[in-house]
Amino acid sequence: MTTKSPSANAFTYPAYVKYLLAITAHSFATQIISMAVSWQVYDITHDAYYLALIGLVQFLPALLLVLVTGLVADRFNRRIILAGCMGIEIAGAVGLVMYSRGSHEVVWPVLSILAVLGVARAFISPSASALSPNLLAKEAVPHGISLNSMTWQTASITGPVLGGLLYGIGPAVAYGTALVLLALAASCVVLIGHVNQQMNHQDEGGLTTLLAGFKFIRHEPVVLGAISLDLFAVLLGGAVALMPIYARDILQVGPWGLGMLRGAPGLGGIAMALWLAKYGIRDRAGVVLFSAVALFGFFTVVFGISSYLPLSIVALMAMGCFDMVSVYVRETLMQLWTPDAVRGRVNAVNSVFIGASNELGEFRAGMVAWKLGAVTAVVMGGVGTMLVAGLWARIFPQLRTARKLEGKPSP
Repeated sequence: MTTKSPSANAFTYPAYVKYLLAITAHSFATQIISMAVSWQVYDITHDAYYLALIGLVQFLPALLLVLVTGLVADRFNRRIILAGCMGIEIAGAVGLVMYSRGSHEVVWPVLSILAVLGVARAFISPSASALSPNLLAKEAVPHGISLNSMTWQTASITGPVLGGLLYGIGPAVAYGTALVLLALAASCVVLIGHVNQQMNHQDEGGLTTLLAGFKFIRHEPVVLGAISLDLFAVLLGGAVALMPIYARDILQVGPWGLGMLRGAPGLGGIAMALWLAKYGIRDRAGVVLFSAVALFGFFTVVFGISSYLPLSIVALMAMGCFDMVSVYVRETLMQLWTPDAVRGRVNAVNSVFIGASNELGEFRAGMVAWKLGAVTAVVMGGVGTMLVAGLWARIFPQLRTARKLEGKPSP
C-alpha cells in the first residue's frame, strides 16, 4: 500500500488560506499608508530630507529590536503576536486619521506614529514569515512562498494607485481605508486557530540564545550570500523614496501619477511571481539570481535618467520583475534550510536585512538626493547594484554554483 504524499498546493491548507487573506489585507493597508504618508509629508515640507526620515524611523525599530523580536517569535505563539501587533497598527492608523483632520503645519506627529508602526512591524515580520511554514507541508512551502510574494506584489501594484485615488479625495479617507483593512487582517489571523509550532525552551540561554539567528546564517554561506546580496542590491538600487520628487518635479504628474509609479514595480513583480508559481527555478538558480540582481541595477539606471513617463514605468516594471527573482530565491532557501526552533530569530535577522534594503535604502536615497539631486542618487545606486552582483558572485561561489532550490543536503 502506498502512502499519498502531502499536497504541494498551498491552497489545500485552510489555515494557510486564512493566513494569506490576512497578509493580503495587511499588505494593502501598508502600501496605502506608505503612499499617503510620503505624498503628505512632501506636500507639506517640499524637502527630500523628510522623505529620508520616513524610511529611517520605520527601519530603526527592526534594527534595535532584532535580538528580541526573533526570540519572541520562537518562544511565544506567532499567531497571537501577529494579532496583537496588528492591533497596535490599527491604533496608529486611527492616529493618522486624526492628524489628517487637523492642522498640517508640522510633520513630527506623523513621524512619531510611523515609529510606533515600525515597532509593531518589527515583531510582525519575523512572526509572519516563520508562521507560514507552520501552516504548510514541506512540499507546499515553495508554492506558499511564491503566493506570499505575489500577494505583496499585487498590493504593490494596486495599493499605491488606490492610495493615490483615496488621497485625492482626502488623506483621512486613505488612512481610514487602511484602518479597515488592518482590522480585517487581524480578524483573519484570529480565525487561523491552533498552530503546530515548535517552541524550543531548551536553548542555552543568555546571549547564545539571542544570537542563534546570526549564528545559523553565519555558518550557512548559501543563505548568507542570498540575504546579503538582496540587502546591498536594494539598499543601493532603491528609488521608492524619491518617487514623490520624480512625480512632482521631473515627470510632473500628480498623486495619481505617483500611484502609477509606485505600482509599476509590483506589476512586473506579480508577472514574475505568477511564472515562478507555475514553473519555479528548476536549474542554475545561482546564475539566475546574480543575473536578475544585475538587471535590477541596470533598469534602476534607466529609471533614474528617464524623463518620459512610459519609459519610467517600463523600467520600474522590469525592476520589480527581477527583484522578485531575488525574493523568491532568498525566501525559499531560508525557509527550507532553517529549523523551526530558530526560524523566528533567523527571520528577524532577515527582516533587518529587508528593512535595511528598503527603509534604510530610502534614507540613503533621500540624503544623497538632498545633497546631489534625485537623478544622481538613483543612477549611482543602480550602478552600485550591478557592481555588488559581480562582487558577490566571486565572494559566494557556493551560491553562484547552486543548481536547485531545495532543503539543505544531509551530511
